[in-house]
Amino acid sequence: MEDELDSKFQEAYKIASDLEEKLPADVMLRLYAYYKQAVKGDRFTFNDNSDLRNAFKFNAWMQLRGMSERKAKKEYIKLVNSIIK
Repeated sequence: MEDELDSKFQEAYKIASDLEEKLPADVMLRLYAYYKQAVKGDRFTFNDNSDLRNAFKFNAWMQLRGMSERKAKKEYIKLVNSIIK
């Protein structure tokens, strides 16, 4: 069952990566945050180079603290599916 979720997650990642349409910033932040939480969990890393965009991305990820990697994968898949419909 875990393998099926991983496959769906990888497929959703490929779809999101290949999208040609410009997505709203809030959707991009949610995609980023769910992806990071799914892949890294609560093992946060922040590149403090005073880049405001990176700060927003890090903040979006931090808001998912405590979410399981499995749940983050499911939410990522759901978000990608909502974008392509």
